[in-house]
Amino acid sequence: MGGAGASDVGLSDPVISRLAREDPIPWYKKPNLRFLYFMLFPTCMGIELTSGFDSQMINALQILESWIKYFDNPQGALKGIISAAYSLGAVLSLPLVPIINDRFGRRWSIALGSMCMIVGALIQGFSQHVGMYIVARMILGFGIPTCIVSGSSLIGELAYPKERPVLTSLFNVSYFVGQIVAAGIVFGTNSIASNWGWRIPSLLQICPSLLQLTFVFFIPESPRWLITKDRTQEAHDILKKYHGEMERGEEFVAAEFAQMQAVIRLEYEVVSKSSWTDLFRTAGMRKRLLISSMLGLFTQWSGNTLISYFLGDLLKMIGYTETTFIQKINVSIACWSLVCGVTVSLLVTRIRRRVMYMACTISLLLCYVAWTISMERAMHGKAIGKPNNGANIATLFFIYMYSPCYNLGYNALTYTYMVEMWPYSERSRGIAIFQLFGRLAGFFTTFVNPIGLKNVGWKYLISYCCWLAFEVVFVYFMFPETMGRTLEELTFMFEGKELQDQANAAAEKVVNHAQHDTTGLGRRSTTDNKLGGTADVKEHVP
Repeated sequence: MGGAGASDVGLSDPVISRLAREDPIPWYKKPNLRFLYFMLFPTCMGIELTSGFDSQMINALQILESWIKYFDNPQGALKGIISAAYSLGAVLSLPLVPIINDRFGRRWSIALGSMCMIVGALIQGFSQHVGMYIVARMILGFGIPTCIVSGSSLIGELAYPKERPVLTSLFNVSYFVGQIVAAGIVFGTNSIASNWGWRIPSLLQICPSLLQLTFVFFIPESPRWLITKDRTQEAHDILKKYHGEMERGEEFVAAEFAQMQAVIRLEYEVVSKSSWTDLFRTAGMRKRLLISSMLGLFTQWSGNTLISYFLGDLLKMIGYTETTFIQKINVSIACWSLVCGVTVSLLVTRIRRRVMYMACTISLLLCYVAWTISMERAMHGKAIGKPNNGANIATLFFIYMYSPCYNLGYNALTYTYMVEMWPYSERSRGIAIFQLFGRLAGFFTTFVNPIGLKNVGWKYLISYCCWLAFEVVFVYFMFPETMGRTLEELTFMFEGKELQDQANAAAEKVVNHAQHDTTGLGRRSTTDNKLGGTADVKEHVP
């Protein structure tokens, strides 16, 4: 697929990717790797459970009688700020995220963010007034970006190259699991007449964070972070344990380790001074910054927050007012979104990134145009006292169709693309920028959506149609292709092939040495400092 974004990527020979593809042993037959992947689910992939739980819980609580009565039926701006407080708290924490990541590592960052969310959930569940509830949601939001940035990075940095795209794509899928759990819980507490009908779901938002805090130290730290802290022996041992379970395991680990060291050294020499100003230093970094910022906006300004936070309002506008019916629609949409999310995540190794993003944006635009038309017809029928059942059903159909369209790109590929596009030294800052723009967009839309729906009704959807048209154009001209490479092989894709060749030279040297070594020394582990020299293990990276 053409477009300016596809033509200016400087890529070199993918040595490590080629070795990984030649590995015939599946991950489930590798005991260490199998254990790692299972442990990544509660610790890293489960992080978005909190966000999914939050969006569905707020959506469902707004139609719960006990919640409405306790908080005096909030409307308009107050209703918007209750939903948006979560995103506002996230925005406030983002400047600290890269600092915490770089200083304490990925695991401790997840632990600290989880502790913060535990405090927020407790305050939320025991809130005495709407102000306390809003502050609690801000505390919850304050903790989530640290976990998201660290967790998505750690998945990409620990996973074996062959499975990495699928694992990072599954990161967002837990969002829908959180939605289903929250919808089910609120549906169950719907029959509780007391305030515990809304307090129980609010308190149970603590559960995902407890899972992360319990299991996070059962997984290893990022080898790349250990290399930057001059703990290269630990980094090598982790790679050997989890990536070395193959026929040419020692050769692969030696080449991968050498490439990591070479790339990180080049990063600090060429593109990184461990400062926020690095994001503006070179043309390549500025392009990454622009794409990440816009992708953050796209993930929240594509109309998804209308369904996530205000589905009840949308259904009431076309005549569906029964609480039980709305709750059932809530649960079914969450289940449907999970099916779509998992299915699309399993396709990321088969379909190119740009193709998936273009299919996502075009299908979203078509879906929203059709939804706008059906919404207008449905609201017109309600207004004149002659319900248009066909338009009502069509509106529901397009609400359901939105999920597979959105999942094609903005769910499945979001963190896969962010991890692939940013070099290690700037990955935390890059994903933090993506989070910043996404949270700002989420805060804006969740605040404005109820106001827009109340004041202009179906016409409010036209604004999303216009924005989605812009997304199609931007993705076509700006998004690069990143499929089929390791993280190190993508590090200098905007900086030119010369730098990437230097980075790959270290891995090629190890592979060539192993292939031409007739004495057998080339097959010895770098732990014994026999393959690639002592510098492979002991060299300090600034």
